[in-house]
Amino acid sequence: FFFARYAKKCAEKLGDLIDVFYTINEPQVYALMSFTIGTRPPQKKNYLSSLIVQLNMISAHNRAYRAIKSVKNYPVGIVKNIVWYETYERSWPWDKLGAKLLFFLNCDFFLAPLIRNCDVLGINYYFTNKIKNLRFQNPPGLVSNLNWWINPDGLKRVLLHLRKYKKPIYITENGLADSEDKLRKIFIKSMLIACVEAMESGVQLEGYFHWSLIDNFEWHEGFWPRFGLVAIKRKDNLKRVPRKSFYYYQQICNNNSIGSDY
Repeated sequence: FFFARYAKKCAEKLGDLIDVFYTINEPQVYALMSFTIGTRPPQKKNYLSSLIVQLNMISAHNRAYRAIKSVKNYPVGIVKNIVWYETYERSWPWDKLGAKLLFFLNCDFFLAPLIRNCDVLGINYYFTNKIKNLRFQNPPGLVSNLNWWINPDGLKRVLLHLRKYKKPIYITENGLADSEDKLRKIFIKSMLIACVEAMESGVQLEGYFHWSLIDNFEWHEGFWPRFGLVAIKRKDNLKRVPRKSFYYYQQICNNNSIGSDY
């Protein structure tokens, strides 16, 4: 009730300034980190509490959607973090079942009950998890400073899966922690290629937002993961210094193209 009232007030006061209202950002991350793993307040480790929180947030979104629509027919959506899960080529049946179950819990379990109350979908995609013997075991290869496996094919598969909902999609977050800026260029290029391939397969992808413009505070990890296209020199009066990847991404945006060599 209170969240819906808050959403309605935002629509009344700010609606003329906003293109799309997103009710909640990464709801399952909050539930997982705060009520399952317990690394963030209120630091609980209780699966039932986590489930109740998720169901409450589904209800909160649905109520907020109707509250905003009661003001004006603004576009309303939700931003959902999605991880792609897959197994190795030679894997046990229970690994395949585990991958399907984890993806369902991470995606359709949450989206299906609220998709009718969504005009657009915001998707945050960062990595894929491979499963072997019912454990996460990513292959050797390109990983971020947070040891997240860089897998653009995972983004493509997520987008293709979401195609069934027939909603406009925005990539609202997609990036990596890369303090030396060695992988960000290839990350950006490979992810955008995955987006193009998904669009060619019928996905209604309307936009892409790289995370992030500047180095950010990464919750319980603090400031050490460097996600920014622009570095923040915290020992030099917070000086802003564009990384090389900044200029690469700038070129893509200016030309509206990733180039002809992909």
